[in-house]
Amino acid sequence: MSAPIRLGTRRSALAQAQSGQVAAALEAVIGRPVDLVPITSEGDTNRASLSEIGGQGIFATRLREALTAGECDFLVHSLKDLPTAQPDGLVIAATPKREDARDVAITRGGTPLHELRAGSTVGTGAPRRIAQVRRRAPQARVVDIRGNVDSRLERVASGELDAIILAAAGLSRLGSNSPLRREELGLTEWPTAPGQGALAVETTADAPLELLAALGRLDDEDTRIAVTAERAILAGLEAGCQAPMAAHAVVTGDSIRIRTVVYQPDGDRRIGLDVTHPLNRGYIRRNGSGNGADAADGADPMHEIRDIGMSAAHRLLEQGAADLLPRE
Repeated sequence: MSAPIRLGTRRSALAQAQSGQVAAALEAVIGRPVDLVPITSEGDTNRASLSEIGGQGIFATRLREALTAGECDFLVHSLKDLPTAQPDGLVIAATPKREDARDVAITRGGTPLHELRAGSTVGTGAPRRIAQVRRRAPQARVVDIRGNVDSRLERVASGELDAIILAAAGLSRLGSNSPLRREELGLTEWPTAPGQGALAVETTADAPLELLAALGRLDDEDTRIAVTAERAILAGLEAGCQAPMAAHAVVTGDSIRIRTVVYQPDGDRRIGLDVTHPLNRGYIRRNGSGNGADAADGADPMHEIRDIGMSAAHRLLEQGAADLLPRE
């Protein structure tokens, strides 16, 4: 039997759950076993606030070092945690079909976020979510928290916190069956981070063609188009992945709709954009999915999509978004 393919993953329960799902899908495609290789990142050991230590790449750097050192054959990341600049020699080989991109508010009794009593405590460490909570529930007090999903849920169950904000995708991938109550926060009024709910499958540009081709079969075209546009907005704003901004794109047929918002950190001000653009599906399909196995002439099938995202970022900047954002 062929040697197992090694998948590098963070050690957290969520990271191992989502990596396990990708491993199972790849095994079905390539007919070889896939072994998880747990790797400890700085984000797993440094318990300081992400806003203090800089969330940009904190979960990815050690994994990428392991990949380039040959400790594993490919990686699975939560796409929203990845810096927008792709390192030389590495490629995003696939973006599997996206899970639910929404945030959810978790409470003990099911009180909607905007109805929490004055002085209620809401736990989250993300600047974007902090700004959104301050807009939705200005009477509440935001508490900066870190930790895995179970430890966060326990802080609500014990009464230490009245609510927390989590990603719906993470709860789904963990199969969480907590008795706590969930309030789904709609993407129209509560857009989420670029790439939220999506995974990035990354490997080296010189990986064996068999592996690149197999990983490419896990790619979902609509997901890749949507997240490419979202991350291009983030790159165009020159803001890190911990910036108080949101971008969510939806692909329908031959068009893409993008909603994006930049928030003042205290939530008092926001600048938003809602635009729809046509897509050249034929060009994208003729030139590959952008997964490291592109056309021989070097065509970039996602060039048009990145331009759409960059254009949206430019329009936000024209409206004054730079005044609200920390610079990278």
